[in-house]
Amino acid sequence: MMTVMAAFTGLLPIMFSMGTGSDMMKRIAAPMVGGLISSFALELLVYPAIYYVWRSKELRK
Repeated sequence: MMTVMAAFTGLLPIMFSMGTGSDMMKRIAAPMVGGLISSFALELLVYPAIYYVWRSKELRK
């Protein structure tokens, strides 16, 4: 969680900058922010649910 927040915080100034070259940097930073958010959600919500279903089926046998 700390790694995601540190990377996200580092990308925020790039997302809201208005200087020279910022249009190109925004195109690079936007997918990175989306990837951080989606990987964070997968890590906390989806992977534990899949593991739980997998282990519960295995324990029933």
